[in-house]
Amino acid sequence: MADANLSPNGPQQVLEAGDYRAVISGVGAGLRGLSHRGRPLVVKYPVETQPPGGAGQLLIPWPNRVRDGRYRWQGEDRQLDLSEPATGNASHGFTRFLPWRVVAEDAGQDSAYVRFGLRLYPMHGYPHILELTAHYELNEAGLTVEVAARNLGDRVAPYGLGAHPYLTLGRGPGRIDEAVLEVPADTWLPVDDRKVPTGARESVDGTQYDFRKPRPIGGTQLDTACTGLTRDADGLARVRLTEADGGRGVELRLGAGLDWVQLYTGDTLPATYRRAGIAVEPMSCPPNAFATGEDVVGVEPGARVAHRFGIGAL
Repeated sequence: MADANLSPNGPQQVLEAGDYRAVISGVGAGLRGLSHRGRPLVVKYPVETQPPGGAGQLLIPWPNRVRDGRYRWQGEDRQLDLSEPATGNASHGFTRFLPWRVVAEDAGQDSAYVRFGLRLYPMHGYPHILELTAHYELNEAGLTVEVAARNLGDRVAPYGLGAHPYLTLGRGPGRIDEAVLEVPADTWLPVDDRKVPTGARESVDGTQYDFRKPRPIGGTQLDTACTGLTRDADGLARVRLTEADGGRGVELRLGAGLDWVQLYTGDTLPATYRRAGIAVEPMSCPPNAFATGEDVVGVEPGARVAHRFGIGAL
């Protein structure tokens, strides 16, 4: 499709600064590409193709799933549309297929940014109005993303954020097995066949989910939420994917309030993308959080909440 404005991803915004290049789609304000000196850091897809496996999308106002789309908020029973009919869940919020608008941008030699805006009006099961922004900035440290929501309504709004980048070493389908993964998470969350939690979090000790010390992914299949993150002195938690020989790699940095990370090895994706990267998804709350209330932010009328994450080359 020659005209990107007519593609499923809408107009494309390109950021270039130093050795980095990023491409962000107008539809969903999602990250479609990120590279360092020409080396891909996230799995990229053609502009005329919808994001495979939700690649790069922002998940607002909740990440992951809500079982049966049902939840109770401040004494009111609510029903969300079931956007994942096969499992009977409401999945990944409302905004990933909506058109965002560019509200600010600037480019320099050492840094560049673009800021998107979207006003989310009431949806089925979510009678709130949110003013959303997604700020993408490139500099010598890589890409930093800040997503913020302001409650324009007169009722407290439940809110959670997720993002869906697939980190890659650029080796192609099936090659994620050879990569070394490091995830500073102490616990993981068991789920049922509908990908909804079955109980409390469990320790990663002695399980296939323990990547606190870097080790090869091998044949491990992951579609798993983890928490209990260890943060560095700067307050960031870092998930790293590196070559087996200890060479180059990529890291995702989780800022304050992003205390969950979903890991997905892409085993059910189309062959072109299957296990070509690993989704490392920063989340502010776990699966089914609207139903359980765990880590859901109640945004007061007029208040603003913001979360930040970043991706950089190693």
